[in-house]
Amino acid sequence: MKISDMKPGEIGKVIGYEPGSRAYRQKLLRMGLVRGCRFTLLRMAPLGDPVELELNSHKLTIRKSEADALIVEKENDNAER
Repeated sequence: MKISDMKPGEIGKVIGYEPGSRAYRQKLLRMGLVRGCRFTLLRMAPLGDPVELELNSHKLTIRKSEADALIVEKENDNAER
């Protein structure tokens, strides 16, 4: 699934990256969005761009196109971060 399929407040986990998004992949890795990383979707702009995430107690705002390069899965709201 994509981050755009999630709702604000939901917790997700990065499970992979879209093929063909090599440039964005390197950028996302440097920002800490590595495979297995848990995050909370804080906000999404009305048209979906940008997206604000919280990971490792840091807030990160990324473009929708960058967020769409991630393959994520939703986690239970009760899951520990």
